[in-house]
Amino acid sequence: MRPPVAVVDDASLIRESFALLLTGLDVVAAVGTVEELLHRRPAVDLVLLDLHLANLEQQPDVRQGIAALRALRSCGYRVCVYSQEERRLVLAACIAAGASGVVSKALPIGRAEQLLLEVASGGTVVPQSVVGILEVLVRRNCITLLSERQRQILHGRARGLSYARIAEQLFVSESTLRGYWLDLTRSLSESLRTLTPGEIEQALGLAPGDLLEPWAGESAAGRDWWCVDTGR
Repeated sequence: MRPPVAVVDDASLIRESFALLLTGLDVVAAVGTVEELLHRRPAVDLVLLDLHLANLEQQPDVRQGIAALRALRSCGYRVCVYSQEERRLVLAACIAAGASGVVSKALPIGRAEQLLLEVASGGTVVPQSVVGILEVLVRRNCITLLSERQRQILHGRARGLSYARIAEQLFVSESTLRGYWLDLTRSLSESLRTLTPGEIEQALGLAPGDLLEPWAGESAAGRDWWCVDTGR
């Protein structure tokens, strides 16, 4: 059974072609803004979100980036960022803000669909560039709740090694390793959300204020009005 998903992208070509190209997903809604999606409230397993949605001069009230992601998460949606964004700190901020995955629009269609299906089924997809950040944070004791085996797996993935290669090195089956990796990415994603910009900056050797994107979760006081009493 194909998982029901929604697409938020301001490019009409992307919205109209998504269901035709990624046939493993059941696209039940394809809209240009987060506001439109939250007005319609489709029941979906996953929302695919482009980070850069509109010209702010023309549509100043449209949420983009981390603000759009938080609006979806605060209403109970599981979100995967599907974007051309490549800046690793922005992508890490997306994971910290609650994204369950980040998938690049530059990937081949088959590979993108495979990763999106993984996120829709409850998995976590973290780009290698962000895995590198996570490894630095673990190595500098900002994230500490990892076993030695998990550290070995993180080390290998941060260097771009395949599941098969890491499994061979650790003398485990590839399926077992994939299970370890799923647990590891979930743990790291949750840990990342608890870190402050100052802690990240210090660990990565950045100057104060270099993390321009919002990092920590939005407070309950900032909860959007449309997410109240919805039952989601």
